[in-house]
Amino acid sequence: MPKPTPDYFRRLAELVAIDDAGARPTRPVLEAFSGAEMATIPVGTADDLETAVARARSAQQGWATQTPQQRAEVLNRFSDLVYRNAAELMDIAQAETGKARIYAQEEVMDVALTARHYATTGPKTLAERKVKGMLPGATSVRVRYQPKGIVGVISPWNYPLTLAVSDAVAALIAGNGVVIKPDSQTPYCALAVADLLYQAGLPRELFAVVPGPGSVVGQAIVATTDYVMFTGSSATGASLAEQAGRRLIGFSAELGGKNPMIVTADADIDKAVEGAARACYSNSGQLCISIERLYVDKEIADEFTTKFAAYVSAMKLDATYDFSADMGSLASAAQVDTAEAHVRDAVEKGATVVAGGRRRADLGPFFFEPTVLTGVSDEMTCFADETFGPVVSIYPVDSTDEAVKLANATQYGLNACVFAGSSAEANAIADQLRAGTVNINEGYAAAWGSTAAPMGGMGISGVGRRHGEEGILKYTEPQTVAEQRFVGIDRAPGIPKGVYRAVTPYAVRALKYLPGR
Repeated sequence: MPKPTPDYFRRLAELVAIDDAGARPTRPVLEAFSGAEMATIPVGTADDLETAVARARSAQQGWATQTPQQRAEVLNRFSDLVYRNAAELMDIAQAETGKARIYAQEEVMDVALTARHYATTGPKTLAERKVKGMLPGATSVRVRYQPKGIVGVISPWNYPLTLAVSDAVAALIAGNGVVIKPDSQTPYCALAVADLLYQAGLPRELFAVVPGPGSVVGQAIVATTDYVMFTGSSATGASLAEQAGRRLIGFSAELGGKNPMIVTADADIDKAVEGAARACYSNSGQLCISIERLYVDKEIADEFTTKFAAYVSAMKLDATYDFSADMGSLASAAQVDTAEAHVRDAVEKGATVVAGGRRRADLGPFFFEPTVLTGVSDEMTCFADETFGPVVSIYPVDSTDEAVKLANATQYGLNACVFAGSSAEANAIADQLRAGTVNINEGYAAAWGSTAAPMGGMGISGVGRRHGEEGILKYTEPQTVAEQRFVGIDRAPGIPKGVYRAVTPYAVRALKYLPGR
């Protein structure tokens, strides 16, 4: 299959929310497989972002008057368009990130399914509801959800389709406008999904894409929007949260992880090996929820390590726009440099490479082999720091209790997975892990793909949640409307105030005997 054509990039570039974009400075966008320039993108400014926010505010006023069901119709059409344009979307995701096509497909399907989920559940979640009032029969209370206004999304390069739109569609169904700053490496993925949203009937000003550096456009998002959704590093997330806090606006973030996997003595080793390969090397390991630490019971550690190393060594790396590769390239030179530096540091300090460990410049400039290390100790960089690449370490443990203790011995708490001999055993282990999601018999997709359930991190792995009811309601301002009828707070018809005030404490106390109180 061919990579995207110059005409495709030119058409998408017209969707950039920058006035006179053709006269602006541009930056190159590289094809990750080759490192060659395949397009350019206009570079936005803070003024461009502020203009986009102002236009989105105007459009959002009309959007907010529509019912959630009317908004859902747009998202349903968008979901259908994603399915119909899946091949084109996979092409652009591969071109900008270098990921294997199987993981580009996984990303495209996630976009379609997430949009359909919010279209289906959003109207019910956002529906006005009655709640119990202070005085039964005399106090009528309803709760309704108003949109925040304009949601700013700062999306990363590793899943540039999913993370450009999965949070945005939740904000849109809630009645908000969205302004997004995509990562500078992957702007065309964000524009590709914007194009389909516009085709689905979404007003163009309501979902604006403003490319540009985080130090300029990202800062302007935090300074001008009403809520910020960020996916990226823990350090950057902490800085943005501080800035959002000074403005007293909402902030949510999925951040880094040093995610553990536990394999018990009675686990099916072959299934655990296959599951670990997927958990560790999906998207070339460039996944916040991928596994980097494997805690394996000593009874099976040697067999697991031998089989895992053989499985990983047999994985096919290739720069191809078809499904023949098990793993693609990394996304940039910086990612390769980090992976290589972590492996080199570990080896120099006594670790052993049992699979991979090398750059593969023969395949492309950003290729690095899927790598397995043993003998990793706490003085090595990869022991506690997130590699965010295809480098994982195996740690034999004496018991499940030790595995749980080591798995939790981190500032992170994003994802974990468990392979055990029984469902009961695996679930008992999962309940002890400090992670926002725990997958059993799978590395990450079971929890991530279950969009009805909340997804996010503990510790320095995040703030707030995406997916589930939480993923929609965080973009709203709950409003309580309480109507007092018949009986006043400090009086009742025909009863002297003094008497009413004297009997009120006894009446309130008696409420506990009413059914449902």
